[in-house]
Amino acid sequence: IELKSGILSILLKTGIVFTQLDLWLGLFYCDGKWKEATVKKEGSVISASMNELREQTLEPRVQKLDVNSPVYMGGIPPEIQNTYKELGLEQGFGGCMKDVKFTRGAVVNLASVSSSAVRVNLDGCLSTDSAVNCRGNDSILVYRGKEQSVYENGLQPFTEYLYRVVALNEGGSVSSEWTRVRTRESVPQNVPTPSRVHGINGYSIEVTWDKPAGVIGVIEKYILKAYEEDGPSVPITSAELADTSMLTGILTGLHPFTNYAVTLTACTLAGCTESLHALNISTPQEAPEDVQPPTAISFPTSLLLSWSLPKAPNGIITHYTLYLNGVPIYSGNGTKYVVKDLAVFTPYQFLLTACTAAGCTNSSQVPLFTAQLPPSHVDAPILTVLDSRTIYVQWKEPVEINGILDRYIVYIANNEQNFTKWSVIYNSTELFLDYTIQQLFPGTEYLIKLAACTGGGCSVSEASRAVTDESTPEGVPAPKAHSYSSDSFNISWAKPEYPNGIITSYGLYMNGVLMQNSSQLDYYAYGLAPWSLHSFRVQACTAKGCALGPLVEARTMEAAPEGTVDVFSTVDGSKTVQVKWLAPNKPNGQLTYTVIVTGLFYADQ
Repeated sequence: IELKSGILSILLKTGIVFTQLDLWLGLFYCDGKWKEATVKKEGSVISASMNELREQTLEPRVQKLDVNSPVYMGGIPPEIQNTYKELGLEQGFGGCMKDVKFTRGAVVNLASVSSSAVRVNLDGCLSTDSAVNCRGNDSILVYRGKEQSVYENGLQPFTEYLYRVVALNEGGSVSSEWTRVRTRESVPQNVPTPSRVHGINGYSIEVTWDKPAGVIGVIEKYILKAYEEDGPSVPITSAELADTSMLTGILTGLHPFTNYAVTLTACTLAGCTESLHALNISTPQEAPEDVQPPTAISFPTSLLLSWSLPKAPNGIITHYTLYLNGVPIYSGNGTKYVVKDLAVFTPYQFLLTACTAAGCTNSSQVPLFTAQLPPSHVDAPILTVLDSRTIYVQWKEPVEINGILDRYIVYIANNEQNFTKWSVIYNSTELFLDYTIQQLFPGTEYLIKLAACTGGGCSVSEASRAVTDESTPEGVPAPKAHSYSSDSFNISWAKPEYPNGIITSYGLYMNGVLMQNSSQLDYYAYGLAPWSLHSFRVQACTAKGCALGPLVEARTMEAAPEGTVDVFSTVDGSKTVQVKWLAPNKPNGQLTYTVIVTGLFYADQ
């Protein structure tokens, strides 16, 4: 079926029979008004009509027409045009259709039943003032010349125009067929403010508007936008509505209990225009969202709970309800609460409910612990002496820990410091129950105590006592020998640097001979020769053995020499005498000699 050059043509092919029916219309249909066209096949009779005009033909050989393929209206896709070359198909239909109806069934809504559509517009049909531009007698000369193209401006937007070309020479003229062209739309003007906004819930609203007046073109879509009052100029949410036959839309993505300004935007292919004014609405309250569980400052037997406003209150919070192990313990508008009479370091389950006028929402359940305390009691460690330098320490875990056991600390003190200075010998978070103390001093008494610690502090046990096995002394000092006369020594010495046990005796060796073996720290030696050289060494002993100190040598004091000095003189010349002598029998020290000469001495004149 084609409408071309004022003729409504029907081309029907059934089997090998090809039938054509033409209804002459002229240009009466080009007046901007709706026309009703009917095409029928009743048996052998094929008819076509438009308003009062009607034409029919009889074709006895025509066969029954069964339609089992898609029905194309306004044109056919390019990929199947070659299949129907005999139909002489032209370009697609330019105009408007509505109320399409087949023999069987109701009126077809083209927008809902079409499987595909290319630029199908059911609006923007020609107005009555375009009638003068499509009649041959009313045509306007656009161009005269020898060019083969022309650009025309000053046309009306979204208006259909008919053009044809007349070629002239001296022999006459020939005209082309009329070609239908439509100008593009313009951007919508004067888009109205939405007429009504209704809150569905706190998150969505229903917006109603009137169709924009004076839109030249086809409205492709509507856009609803919501802005927060006194907020940024960027919309919080928007919705595009492609079904322009509907003048009501739903806008979602809003926040409860918030003031919004809602605008309408209408779009054609040429662009979009937003309404100059907005319609204000306040969304209703909803139940809160993202309620945070309470937090706590912990004490050993109480918890100071606090909580913040939900991240999305969605309204005015009317009250909070606090639950402990599923039982409500507080209800009110406060954001703090103290829970008392709790057990030490015990988990308790808390849940918070926040409510608005629209409803309540629970937070997640959270376990909160009371604070830790130091362990109630720590038993004294068990000590085992392994050898003269090693003690093996063992202990037990406290019965009442009062928290999470964090570490053990072992303290040690010895009798050398009168047990007044305690040193940390072990401090570890690896919760072993034993430790071996090495590199101790033999024969030394030690006090050892244990501390067990939690996050609440440490408790210290009573001290346990142990004595390492004795060993031979170490660091035996050298004796000090002082001579205050030419025949005696006063000898003294100190204790060993490391006694390694109880010193049972000290021995003093003089010239390799043991002179004394006692607990004394001094000795007096007499009856010695003046300026005589002697050696001394101290020996210190424990039950495990003895050790010698370094060797020291010393001399007695000097005395006057004893005996006579024999002198021998020899005359070497008129002016020289050589004198020699022999040492005394007992020098009693380092000797110095003085030669005394008496008589006359020669003097040079």
